[in-house]
Amino acid sequence: MAKIASKLFMNKPKLLVVCPPDHYVLRNLDQIHERANIVIGDDIATLERSAPEAEIILYSGLTGAAVSFPEVWSFARKVRWIHSLSAGVEKVLIPELMEHPVVITNARGVFKRSLAEFVVLGMLYFYKRVRRLVENQRAHKWDDFLVDWLEGKTMGVVGYGEIGRECAKLAKALGVKIYATRRKPELSANDPIPDRIFPSTELHQMLRKVDVLLAAAPLTPETHHMIGAPEFNVMKTSGIVMNVGRGPVVDEAALIRALQEKRIAGAALDVFETEPLAPDHPFWDMENVLISPHCTDRTRDPDWLDLTMQFFLENFERYINGQELLNVVDKKAGY
Repeated sequence: MAKIASKLFMNKPKLLVVCPPDHYVLRNLDQIHERANIVIGDDIATLERSAPEAEIILYSGLTGAAVSFPEVWSFARKVRWIHSLSAGVEKVLIPELMEHPVVITNARGVFKRSLAEFVVLGMLYFYKRVRRLVENQRAHKWDDFLVDWLEGKTMGVVGYGEIGRECAKLAKALGVKIYATRRKPELSANDPIPDRIFPSTELHQMLRKVDVLLAAAPLTPETHHMIGAPEFNVMKTSGIVMNVGRGPVVDEAALIRALQEKRIAGAALDVFETEPLAPDHPFWDMENVLISPHCTDRTRDPDWLDLTMQFFLENFERYINGQELLNVVDKKAGY
């Protein structure tokens, strides 16, 4: 299915990179400039001139492209492969592509380790009462107090893919018990990380047992607001909610109410329904919320964009050699 070696390779496949022409991440393309006809730009004139003949499109909002993907696609005529530099494909997977034979790949898993480290940070933030430590230090206040163990807590993962599994792996190394939901639990039958896999239909049964709920799911019509008031209502009042997937997977209004009414204890969030978060958003002033401005995956040394570009280059090598591409998106599933 995903073996789509370039028919035009003898003349070099035409690669359209939708990106500001001066972006530093483009330096990585030097590795393939002799084997691809590369066109770079994020303006309508470039699209009109180059998209109709492009065989490959490299696109992502991560680089600040000035045009939307629907605009890019409106000019495409011969595209056989689309790659998203981000893990989420909700901006690329437009209705016109659902039945189209074009293959879509993404950067699923490239940023998973840094996201997992944030999840550990979020748990430690609440269980070791880091906010109180910082406030006491600012006040020059010696205030010894009790803290909680991370070891022995239970984390429930919703969205047990590349990111969810990496988060579970790192948390388990610190003594956290791991539960997860999957549409097909049998896929994890031999996975040593989760202590228990629940069918997705038993989400509430899992939530009643966990101390931490981790949302790591992609955004699809099925996952939109899949975590909301009914889910918060069955959690422990000491429960922590974390989201490193996509903002709209969690019903933000319901989360705010649950936090304000102390139906749950706290939230650590890297993604939000609307980004950037508005200056008057309630989260800013809530003492039981840890905010990361969707930058948990933005690592340096190695640089996060260099990492995702290197993954594309690996897939490019597979493409021109007629090998199966990595991270092919299931269009119907949305990831």
